[in-house]
Amino acid sequence: MSRRHRAEKREVHPDPKFRDLVLSKFMNNLMMDGKKSVAEGIIYGAFDRMEDKAKQDPVGLFHQALENVMPALEVRSRRVGGATYQVPVEVRPERRTALAIRWIISAARARSENTMVDRLSGELLDAANNRGSAVKKREDTHRMAEANRAFSHYRW
Repeated sequence: MSRRHRAEKREVHPDPKFRDLVLSKFMNNLMMDGKKSVAEGIIYGAFDRMEDKAKQDPVGLFHQALENVMPALEVRSRRVGGATYQVPVEVRPERRTALAIRWIISAARARSENTMVDRLSGELLDAANNRGSAVKKREDTHRMAEANRAFSHYRW
């Protein structure tokens, strides 16, 4: 990390089908080895499956899933006089969405369905219904912050 100045934010273009910026960021996170068309196919395929299963707008379900996974608090390590404390802090909005995206993708990759389309659609539907691995990860993060509330006066 540079000490001179903050890295400037890159401009992200909306995805071609739904014109959604957050979906485009999700696609970029899902992409491996620069294969954006493969990531696009996976996401749009997952959206089709979600629409078939839930009979609802897939973009709305996607945003609901992200909202359910976004953490409000997290713990950060802080050294005070030789001891390291886990200090609960609020999560910035950009980081909230980034964490939610990352957690949903990693939870989908860890699922046992055959194709990534099935895994992603299943995880997004689970997250939209407030269950699944990604939601559990958020609850664990909140629980950790709650348990270390005694150290919140070390916040900086």
